[in-house]
Amino acid sequence: MSQLPTKAQILDWISENPTLTAKRDIAKAFDIKGADRIDLKRILKELEAEGHLEKRKKTYRDPDRLPPVSVLQVRAPSRDGDLYAQPLEWHGAGVEPVVLVITRASDPALGEGDRILARLTAVHGDGHNYEARVIRRIGSSPRKVVGIFRKDSESGRILPIDKGAATEWTVAPDATGGAKEGELVEAEQAGPKGRLGLPRARITARIGDPTEPKAVSLIAIHQHGIPDDFPEEVLAEADRMKPAGLSGREDLRDLPLVTIDPEDARDHDDAVFAEPDTDPKNEGGHVIWVAIADVAHYVTPGSELDREARRRGNSSYFPDRVVPMLPDRLSGDLCSLHEGVPRACIAARIVIDASGEKKSARFVRGLMRSPASLTYQQAQAAKDGNPDEKTAPFVETVIEPLYAAYAALKSARERRQPLDLDLPERRIRLGEDGVVESVNFTERLDAHRLIEEFMILANVATAEKLIEKKTPLLFRVHEEPPQDKLESLRDTADAAGLTLAKGQVLETAHLNRLLHEAAGRDESELINLATLRAMTQAYYSPKNFGHFGLALRNYAHFTSPIRRYADLVVHRALVTAHGWGEDGLSEQEIEKLDATATHISETERRSMTAERDTTDRYLASYLSERIGAEFTGRISGVAKFGVFVKLDETGADGLVPIRNLGNEFFHFDRDAGTLMGANTGTIVMPGMRATVKLVEAAPVTGGIGLELLTLEEADIDRGPRRTQRRGKPGQHVPKGKGPKGKAPERRKLVRTKRKDAKTATKRKRSART
Repeated sequence: MSQLPTKAQILDWISENPTLTAKRDIAKAFDIKGADRIDLKRILKELEAEGHLEKRKKTYRDPDRLPPVSVLQVRAPSRDGDLYAQPLEWHGAGVEPVVLVITRASDPALGEGDRILARLTAVHGDGHNYEARVIRRIGSSPRKVVGIFRKDSESGRILPIDKGAATEWTVAPDATGGAKEGELVEAEQAGPKGRLGLPRARITARIGDPTEPKAVSLIAIHQHGIPDDFPEEVLAEADRMKPAGLSGREDLRDLPLVTIDPEDARDHDDAVFAEPDTDPKNEGGHVIWVAIADVAHYVTPGSELDREARRRGNSSYFPDRVVPMLPDRLSGDLCSLHEGVPRACIAARIVIDASGEKKSARFVRGLMRSPASLTYQQAQAAKDGNPDEKTAPFVETVIEPLYAAYAALKSARERRQPLDLDLPERRIRLGEDGVVESVNFTERLDAHRLIEEFMILANVATAEKLIEKKTPLLFRVHEEPPQDKLESLRDTADAAGLTLAKGQVLETAHLNRLLHEAAGRDESELINLATLRAMTQAYYSPKNFGHFGLALRNYAHFTSPIRRYADLVVHRALVTAHGWGEDGLSEQEIEKLDATATHISETERRSMTAERDTTDRYLASYLSERIGAEFTGRISGVAKFGVFVKLDETGADGLVPIRNLGNEFFHFDRDAGTLMGANTGTIVMPGMRATVKLVEAAPVTGGIGLELLTLEEADIDRGPRRTQRRGKPGQHVPKGKGPKGKAPERRKLVRTKRKDAKTATKRKRSART
């Protein structure tokens, strides 16, 4: 008979061998056989009863330790950008252990609320107890639910505000958080979701009255988890900052660097100046200065400000507010190039030739003082011969040289052929009460294009300088469109009677040729939108894959460090490359450039989604008082459940549900992206002109519902809804069936993928008419 181990020996074994904790493994380790297994089972049960062990299926483990393979729920990224997770299998009596998730390039992108199966390794120190390696993602919990609280007699419900969310959530009486009837709330899932009944939620925050104008942007901020309050330590650090002096800087205060911004701009992070090059070897050339606020001087690596800026990734802009990346002490004061105030900057002095090609560039860390803060409208009016009191002194010395340099850059742009999309920018104007007063499209002036070209030139010069100095940086990457999206664009072009060349290496010049052919035609907006949809999403990366849309090989973001963390990283790279100080890129930052690039690319997409959702809600609010009105527009998308129409007046996108399309059955052709009426044979496809009636506008969700009235000259069936029948006259056909009980044969548009491309195009054009 083998000697039984003591309880202490068993606990030590389990602690040292967390993967071998089944009763069979323990028996084998201590050479326990036969009837002695009964005694081992008794000892294990005693340890379990005493709280030293916890039985998990057929294994035993220390309840104060996590199993080596555990289920975790991912938390929001920390201010350092690190990803931590909550252990869902922690049952210990002590403090819940801290688990750091170590991600690899092959791991799926993880977000707050995701549940993962991970392999854990116990560690000591470094602020966490375990490190986790992802095995697989096993589910995703709603990170948060934002909706309207409805109080029932005993409990409550939450009606989500998402357009596509149809499921309500139940709230227990003890989980309402004091919310009132009709209040906008934020909640999280309470317990696992059952198979039957509504999911349960626990209210975590009361946002306020959903009918108040300010709630529109607050909904998006909470819904998408955008941090909108600065921690006290971050504000305190910002408040301690003092203006930078001239020490260690080049004096640029006599250089007339002017800022040119929108009328409502609160911060000014870039200033420009240009003059003719006096070098006789560069006759007709120009010297261009682009000065950018030196944010790196104030936001140093590892500081409270830096961690918070990285967590936010970028500023988010809404019609009624800005959620800034940096506190106002920096974004609106010390880092803003205000008129007449000395400000620290990093400036690029770039020399171009008469044709707009860059000849040389050097960077300086300087101190500047802008003589004037101008608006786009002021600068343009001065160039057009209508200066005001502010711009008149600068017409000859500043404004005309700026436009002369822009003319050279414009000629270089035309040779380079970047993607030339013509998509007007929509502008929502709010009254003092926060209610939408008007929705207009911003006029695009040469002043806008001038600043755009100067910023692109500075970004290119920055990337090339850092490559030259072999300094790590974050590139702005835009890869070429995938083949499937190009095929879809070709189909759209074919349907409009246009052609996108095939069988050659795609260049932006090919797309521009298509866009220019569509210019001035009814299909112009459709072709521009289809081209935009064919593009991939731009992102940040420490690896350089070029920028397809701008037709540039080397490109980085340098010009907006107040509102983009990527630009701040590039500024630090310049500091390191030139040896300007100790506030450049640290070794720790260089090691995690990949993680930083991924994180800020995700925060950028988060802000874009939140801004788009907010615009949708403001548009729905603006249109809500015009229910029953008729609008003209163009079909912008087709789906199985209906068609989307972009309204001419506001640019808003509304849905015509399939039930409001006409009184007949419609077949959906996924490949061609069309709907076909079963009775009339009407083809509904993107680009068609339409007249619609507004039947619904929901400000809380941003949903706009429409009814189709006319579709170009197509035949819309207005009679009683009929079910399609196919068969001989007098023959009874079961509902929804054709001859011999078969489903109705679907008539499809022939696509260009077929061999005879000419026939395909001809049939498509015929189908439209």
